[in-house]
Amino acid sequence: MARYLVGDIQGCAAPLKLALKQVKFDTKFDELWCVGDIIGRGPSPLECLELLRDMGTSTKIVLGNHDLNLLAVLSGVREANPNDQLDTVVNLPESEKREWIEWLVHKPLLVRSEDNLVMTHAGIYPWWSVTEAESYANEVSEALQQAWRSNKLNEFLVAMYGNEPTQWSTSLKGMDRIRFFINVFTRMRFCDLSGHLNFSVKKSPEDSTVPAHLKPWFELWDVSEHTLVFGHWAALMGKTLRDDVIGLDTGCVWGEYLTVMRWPDGHRTKIRAAS
Repeated sequence: MARYLVGDIQGCAAPLKLALKQVKFDTKFDELWCVGDIIGRGPSPLECLELLRDMGTSTKIVLGNHDLNLLAVLSGVREANPNDQLDTVVNLPESEKREWIEWLVHKPLLVRSEDNLVMTHAGIYPWWSVTEAESYANEVSEALQQAWRSNKLNEFLVAMYGNEPTQWSTSLKGMDRIRFFINVFTRMRFCDLSGHLNFSVKKSPEDSTVPAHLKPWFELWDVSEHTLVFGHWAALMGKTLRDDVIGLDTGCVWGEYLTVMRWPDGHRTKIRAAS
């Protein structure tokens, strides 16, 4: 069996299909780990969703910020951004939209393997252990699924949005606690040394205009026996300067390329966005 890790797809079905063809992906024997943002601003969101759904148990997918946004759009909580090209999904019959809502609701925020590979969309808060992060991710999933079962999903999704609180505290409760977890796992890039998240700066850490007090989360992450895999941050182009923290968002939707990495040998297949 081969395990492949794919960066942010963001609705770019053609590069994804070509990448899977190039690596000779076989759903009977191989496994595809997706770092989230299945859809985004690419032209083929429904095709991407259907492709991954039809691959069944051969895929492991974590939710990204765009996937959560799709949940909110399909639920009627938010209007679709025209730039996101979601028409093929938004215009589905209500019964099919409900099926996609249920499918997304049951996707986790963190996946962890027995060989210490850990995947989230944006990363892990540097002041948490992997065990703590896994517990917090499960807490969100349980709350999300409970909201779905009790017909309170819209209330959950409305309360999910917001930048506050920006700093972790064990005293956080209710949706403040859940919102912080969601923001860490799906939106985090920079934080300061006191643990406050910053959501306004999205540039590369190498950009001279980035405030000096802000650090990329992975720079503050302690070395452990785990390898962390994430996406979300296209400006990095995968560059973390660490072997144990792997960035896979290489800007396919922005005209760069889609990266598929074979685990554990690290061989990368890169497909240009125009492919």
